[in-house]
Amino acid sequence: MSKVCVLTGKRPKYGNNVSHANNHTRTRFEPNLHTKRIWIEEEKCWVKVKLSAKAMKIISKTGTAKLAALLK
Repeated sequence: MSKVCVLTGKRPKYGNNVSHANNHTRTRFEPNLHTKRIWIEEEKCWVKVKLSAKAMKIISKTGTAKLAALLK
């Protein structure tokens, strides 16, 4: 599966590691993703989604209505 958050759309970013000698090597910065099972009350079912830590915080504050709208 891709490393993309379902709710926020966060995806890997690319940049450089820079050494003390100013050597640049390409690197990939991964989002903080977790696979979670979330109960969607409107659908009356469990949904398995990949969420970033920020998305889990959003869901805990606002509920699963926004997530349910995205999954339809």
